[in-house]
Amino acid sequence: MIQTLLFILLLGVTGWFAWKGYGRVWRNIRLGKAEKIGGHAAERWRNVLLVALGQQKMFKNWLPAFLHLFIYVAFLITQIELIEIFVDGLSGSHRFFASALGGFYTFVISFIEVLSVLAFIATIIFLARRNLLRIPRFRKPEMKGWPFRDANLILLGEIILIVGIFSMNGADTVLQTRGLEHYRPTGAFAVSSWLGPALFGQLGDGALMAIERFGWWLHAITVFGFICYLPYSKHLHILLAFPNTWYARLTPKGEMENMPEIQKEVRIMMGLDQPAGDAAADLPEFGANDVFSLSRRNILQAYSCTECGRCTAACPANLTGKKLSPRKVMMDVRDRAEEVGRKMETEKLDAANYTDGKSLFDRITPEELHACTTCNACVEACPVLINPLDIILKMRRYEILTLSAGPADWLPMFNAIENNGAAWAMSEERDAWRQG
Repeated sequence: MIQTLLFILLLGVTGWFAWKGYGRVWRNIRLGKAEKIGGHAAERWRNVLLVALGQQKMFKNWLPAFLHLFIYVAFLITQIELIEIFVDGLSGSHRFFASALGGFYTFVISFIEVLSVLAFIATIIFLARRNLLRIPRFRKPEMKGWPFRDANLILLGEIILIVGIFSMNGADTVLQTRGLEHYRPTGAFAVSSWLGPALFGQLGDGALMAIERFGWWLHAITVFGFICYLPYSKHLHILLAFPNTWYARLTPKGEMENMPEIQKEVRIMMGLDQPAGDAAADLPEFGANDVFSLSRRNILQAYSCTECGRCTAACPANLTGKKLSPRKVMMDVRDRAEEVGRKMETEKLDAANYTDGKSLFDRITPEELHACTTCNACVEACPVLINPLDIILKMRRYEILTLSAGPADWLPMFNAIENNGAAWAMSEERDAWRQG
């Protein structure tokens, strides 16, 4: 009875923290502008199934892809056992599904144990890659401090979860062989059937019961802690990868979003249309300078970022020593959304009256924006279809079209296009060659 009450209390606390955490993320994503999402649903479902669920793009580098797959599948399948923990925790029963499912129950738990062993091996290798091998994409400036610790914390949490699973199953296996009434036979699990007797076979019944309960609670607390921690971690991509791949652009890579107002001005400049009224007064603010002028899809992508660094590792500007890091761009957008959302909540502000004298340009410098060659290498490299280039282009448009700023060697070309309709300043009309 006491265990059931404690479990219900833990479940309630987890629910409250999860509501606050995920609600904060939802609020921050909605800081952006609504955007019409078109395209065929079939193609979007294909992206979800192949890219988010099937991790298709991960397998361009097969070794870390298989290691990540072990952890990912183990995480998914372990949730089956978590369902039983919920039922046992609320009802006070023990292995509620064992008698009803029989041999299938033994197969499922054995499958989970095999996956857990593979996930343990993968976790150790990933910890070594991050902390011992010093792979360059994990050591970029934006990964210092919390981002680096965050990745290690999740990997350590995975090890704790595996310890809980095998402590619970191993001690339970030994108790079953001793014929205790509460511990009904469940069949021989793939790993615990030999690991349990090897580790705990010499212990008394009381000690075994304590270890079994320790493993059960460790499993439950670790999973609940993970649920609460996820909204504050890069590992939120476990959930957001699915909506992010659904809402990803279906247009060809490199196809820029058209600006109707600019198109109209160009047509007037080329003599194809006539100006109507005060055109200058009707011009909007071009591009984006803050989260309010980005789209909700842009901010969703920032929260979906896995911080794996494949985009930065593929970026030719970064490879040649320039300051641009596409991963940092996504992290900066997410951090700015956090900053704005937090202040709006504490000071009871809305988008219409919010001001703090800051913008994305305080985090992403013009030097970074100008270094981008728009080659789409970062877009191609991302395993969950994030598009850093879209944000970079929107900020460059704001800088050039709204602020009339930009690199000194770009501005003469822009002025020439505006005044002469050509990229080079010429003393005569562009179409003068036709005359005569």
